[in-house]
Amino acid sequence: MTDIAIVGIDCRFPKAPDPAALWDLLMRGDEGIVEVPKSRWNADVYYDPDGGVGKTNTRYAGFVDDADAFDHEFFGFSKEEAEVADPQVRLLLQTAWRALEDATIDPRSLAGSRTGVYVGIMGSEWMSLLMTNFTSITGHVGSGNGYAMAANRISYHLDLRGPSMAVDTACSSSLVATEEACHALRAGICDQALVGSVNMFITPSSSIYFAQAKVASPDGRCKPFSSRADGFGRAEGVAALVLRRLDDALADGLPVYAVIKGGAVNHGGRSTTVTAPNPHAQQAVMVEAYKRAGVRPEDIAYVETHGTGTLLGDRLEARALGKVHGVPRERPCAIGSVKGNIGHAEGAAGMAGLIKTTLALHHRVVPLSRFSDSENPRLKLAANGLRLVKEPLPLPDGEVLAGVSGFGLGGTNAHIVLGTAPEAAGGPGAAPPGRARGGILTVSARDTEGLRGAVRRLAEDVAAAPAGRLGQLCWTSNKVKASGPVRFALPAADQAAAVAALLEAAADDRRLAALSGTAGARPKTGWVISGGSALPAGIPARPPEGVPAYRRALDAADAALRPLLGWSVREALLTGAEPPAAEPVAFAVAYAAGRTLADVGIKPAWTVGEGVGEYAAAVLSGVFALADACRLVAAHGAAEPPAPAAADLVCRPPAAPLYSARRGGRLDDEVLDAAFWTERPGGAPRFDEALRAARESEPVRLIEVMGERTDGLRLLPGGTGGDALAGIVAGLYRDGLNPDWDELYEPGERVRRRLTPYAFATTGRFWWNHPIDGGGDLAASVAEPAGPTLAGGDS
Repeated sequence: MTDIAIVGIDCRFPKAPDPAALWDLLMRGDEGIVEVPKSRWNADVYYDPDGGVGKTNTRYAGFVDDADAFDHEFFGFSKEEAEVADPQVRLLLQTAWRALEDATIDPRSLAGSRTGVYVGIMGSEWMSLLMTNFTSITGHVGSGNGYAMAANRISYHLDLRGPSMAVDTACSSSLVATEEACHALRAGICDQALVGSVNMFITPSSSIYFAQAKVASPDGRCKPFSSRADGFGRAEGVAALVLRRLDDALADGLPVYAVIKGGAVNHGGRSTTVTAPNPHAQQAVMVEAYKRAGVRPEDIAYVETHGTGTLLGDRLEARALGKVHGVPRERPCAIGSVKGNIGHAEGAAGMAGLIKTTLALHHRVVPLSRFSDSENPRLKLAANGLRLVKEPLPLPDGEVLAGVSGFGLGGTNAHIVLGTAPEAAGGPGAAPPGRARGGILTVSARDTEGLRGAVRRLAEDVAAAPAGRLGQLCWTSNKVKASGPVRFALPAADQAAAVAALLEAAADDRRLAALSGTAGARPKTGWVISGGSALPAGIPARPPEGVPAYRRALDAADAALRPLLGWSVREALLTGAEPPAAEPVAFAVAYAAGRTLADVGIKPAWTVGEGVGEYAAAVLSGVFALADACRLVAAHGAAEPPAPAAADLVCRPPAAPLYSARRGGRLDDEVLDAAFWTERPGGAPRFDEALRAARESEPVRLIEVMGERTDGLRLLPGGTGGDALAGIVAGLYRDGLNPDWDELYEPGERVRRRLTPYAFATTGRFWWNHPIDGGGDLAASVAEPAGPTLAGGDS
């Protein structure tokens, strides 16, 4: 079975606003359970310790913080749309974006791709509120509510062309959605998948149901496999995973958290009742998952159980686990449940367990299972070949396998088999260090305040990175963070200096403004290329290091010139020796610099050439081939030039207008006249006239590719050339250029490194205006006019 790589994760669970916070909470053995906030409902009104009619037996649950916050303008929502859109839809959009960034993928780059979206979801109390209050129903309700929109909105906003669907199998929804996504990837139905899950409760309705069904814990806490188990506590959550076929992920250099080896989904058929757990079906789904994954039960080191903390559920699940994993084995199979930490996230519960287990394999340690200190002896875990994780459990080197279970209220069961990432996938320290020179650090946002926060987070990422990774950080920021409308770019040559500069920009408005811009139309540039009988002062004694495009072009020019000259331009530059003639060196350097700009994506609207710079301008504009230009240059510098015959030179129209210092203006017919290019230049150059004519033809940003004749941006001379190039690219990027970033970095620097995902604005708040406090009469609590009932906007 094809392995599926988990390459990106984002989540928000109680007291865990991101994956790092969740991992910290798990490793500390902490919990996220709190008293019901007044913004949801008045717990005093609906609480009855005995769980009377219309009441719930608990005041506690796990809630997602800032669930009402939505960066609606980022996703193009009007306030009217955002006000009625289900918070689950809104949270999923932001979480999906962040998961893609965590996968080191620019979400905007996926437009038109065969990316599937699969969302596990089992309820929408928000929609129930809207649809039971007729005056709240607007024309936007349909586009922001309903299970389909939970998935379809992601596909719509990111322009994803793969399957897009929601899955509701109750508490196993997110694991079933994951299995559906894996199937689609293995079958070639999509090339990439986003799997999301969400669970929000706006009213006490489901809490009342669980209390009436006698499965709700009075203190709102799940205590899996504990002698204190007395029912489950509810939790909210939103999460997203990015999945790729493992081979594709490795080929694209994506970092891999863990690998999905296989999985299975089944139903128990007819049993005692439709909602009763069925241990035979649980056992069968695990056996089938292991068979499909090609592994044995005794190979499984850890199982993240469904583990809700109900007495019946724990007993039946422990029995099924023992039947499958209680085979003769060297060590008992470790088990645990994230529900002890965050509660039962229902439709998102399976995803919570999947993320916990993925992070455990990634960090090679399983967190302790909360409430394991009071293990229920009646479950006879040890006798069944099981052990509850009572303290952090280190995992051995090599491949480690784990399972994750999710069982739905209606009988649909799912089990996913995970394995550690292969060594080829690398990790935080696996890639070789890059060069010290760095590159360009970039971030972007929707507005200046968003940009300021992005710059601050980038500073934290650069500061936390190991030494020697600056080039990789720059390249990753270019590939993942650079495509937004408001842009920041910092040429960076030193890691510590880069951190200081980023922090300064985040704190100082003027510094931030100097390094940022708003992308508009692609900036137009005009080029000036000079080159006479002597090298301009400051031409580097060595070629710019670490710029592949420059090195590639210089090598090509040297290869064409060497047979004609009898000596190497490149060696002359490397040794710093006085070359026999300056013109070939000037031409080669000018050609390489111009080709570098072009390969990066900077194309001239016009070019002014002087001396051998005319030949460089001509070949860069496509008038004739590099080999022809080199013959002309070799002849130009010789005492008795063996000038090529005009008949041997094939000229083509330039890609952009050429201006000649020899003619003092634009080359029209002359550009196709081979005699013009083969004649030995004579007379005083008319550079100023040519430049004036070019500037009058079209306003541009002037780049002096080589020389010191203008006040434009200067590429050469200028140190090694690399710093000047970074400054030019950074400036043009800020104003709308989308460079080919790869051309600026060596292959060893084109290594993806996870950066902190985008932080969405929280000023836009959209929620039901009043707590649900209707004394048990839900209709009365929502029957207010539409105007004051919904609250939305910026605060």
